[in-house]
Amino acid sequence: MFVVATAGHVDHGKSTLVRALTGMEPDRWAEERRRGMTIDLGFAWTTLPSGGTVAFVDVPGHERFVPNMLAGVGPVPAALIVVAADEGWMPQSAEHLAALDALGVAYGLLAVTRADLADPGPATARARAEIAATSLGRVPAVAVSGLTGAGLPELRAALDRLAAELPAPVVDDPVRLWVDRSFTVRGSGTVVTGTLGAGRLRVGDELELAGADEPVRVRGLHSLGAARPEAAAVARVAVNLRGTPRDRLGRGDALLTPGRFHHTDLVDVRLAGDPAADLPATLTLHVGSAAVPVRVRPLGPDTVRLRLARPLPLLVGDRALLRDPGRHHVSGGVRVLDVSPPPLARRGAAAARAQVLADLDGRGDLASELRRRRLIRAGALIRMGVPVTADPGRDRPAFAEPVAGDWLADPAYWRRLGERLTEEVARYAREHPLEPGMPVDALRQRLALPDRALVEALVRPPLRIHGGRVGAASADALPEPVARAVQRVRAEYGDRPFRAPEADRLVDLGLGPREIGAAVRAGALLRLADNVVLLPDALDDAVRVLAGLPQPFTLSAARQALDTTRRVAVPLLELLDRRGATRRLPDDARIVVS
Repeated sequence: MFVVATAGHVDHGKSTLVRALTGMEPDRWAEERRRGMTIDLGFAWTTLPSGGTVAFVDVPGHERFVPNMLAGVGPVPAALIVVAADEGWMPQSAEHLAALDALGVAYGLLAVTRADLADPGPATARARAEIAATSLGRVPAVAVSGLTGAGLPELRAALDRLAAELPAPVVDDPVRLWVDRSFTVRGSGTVVTGTLGAGRLRVGDELELAGADEPVRVRGLHSLGAARPEAAAVARVAVNLRGTPRDRLGRGDALLTPGRFHHTDLVDVRLAGDPAADLPATLTLHVGSAAVPVRVRPLGPDTVRLRLARPLPLLVGDRALLRDPGRHHVSGGVRVLDVSPPPLARRGAAAARAQVLADLDGRGDLASELRRRRLIRAGALIRMGVPVTADPGRDRPAFAEPVAGDWLADPAYWRRLGERLTEEVARYAREHPLEPGMPVDALRQRLALPDRALVEALVRPPLRIHGGRVGAASADALPEPVARAVQRVRAEYGDRPFRAPEADRLVDLGLGPREIGAAVRAGALLRLADNVVLLPDALDDAVRVLAGLPQPFTLSAARQALDTTRRVAVPLLELLDRRGATRRLPDDARIVVS
């Protein structure tokens, strides 16, 4: 199947032509049939000579209903432009063509209707000249009469050729189904319709409703009037949603593959049309089937920032258009350059931002995004529409190895972070010589990193992480004053290994709480309790001495054998118990565990 939208001035025979081609009535409302004028979107389909199917989205031509027309054209890849032979090029012909051009529609046909009432030549020549100056370029033209049927076989053949020219849809892409109609079917519940431009839908799929927190599930699928277990792009589909109230969604909403789209109310775009400086402060943004008021802030000659009245699921590279509804004027097409732009808080920020945007083309280049964003999760880039894995089908393949978890980093920025980390650790060591390194969280804050895993990934030899701190691999080396104090302890107590310096003697030696902590962390001293320290080999020596006693032994016997005080013996034996070198018996005696 391929989907084509009609376009053209009111009363030029768009619906009549669709009716003649399909045998179906595209006008859904009684008022439309009574007035003979399309008001809202209509839908019909037919089989082409090749056996393929074309589905039509028939749009209204009156200027009052241009928003409805744009809702139908937005998601559709091709257009059938209709011009009446007896009236020729008209105002809504021009506005509809401007809309197609703004949306970047590149495939189409020209049908010159009512060829039984006037010579189609002049209307054809004028219309083709107007169309050639747009994104559609030179298009085939067919003169037809919906009344007599003349030219319909030629138009069917032209539609077949158009279908063959369209690029193949990407059925593996995530789904973003812009809703153009919603209604309730008795016994089934809420049904929405739209043009599936990419991806695949299946019965039972869980989807995300744009702007809502809870998921929705596909209860049933219809395409071309028949129930189907699945539908692949490109297709007109009707989706029956399980348990979703009718008032929860309508035209302009979207059904999405969960977790694959970034919802944003702020975008930077490139404008093709009116100069950015001439745009009014408020316009309406039309994208997909949505029409959202926006506030416009010019940045450069052809770049603007748009503040949306409500968030939309937009991707880098999306095409949309800006329209001034008060003047019935298409201000221009836009191409989305950034769906998560930085704030503009300082003087001159808008001009600087315009310089950045001047180098962007809306194609979601990974290297460019990483240079600008420096550090970002892969999932966030995917939701923006930026590929992060190699794709042979793209002319600019993308691939990046995460630096930690799913974090991606610009290589140059990552190198600078590594250099800064080394500098910060060295500075911290100078300012806190008795600490075994800089705390990881303090380092994360100093480097302004969002995740401590990034700090850990940046650590390279000769640095290491130990005990939640980053320091030199030789962190066991003590600062000179502490090393001298420990050496004095060894000189004074080396021949009395189980005697501990008293608190005042520790102060005389220059061993305060911080110095003792540094020595204990470095393994130069053994802490038994507050202000009770021994040399580090005291434990092994104590086990050898205690093993020579009659077993079991008492605390008093241990104290005498070790030639120490109760102040030292009690915590020493308790430490040996905890380490399993000794075992305390019910009568408080102990044995050495062999």
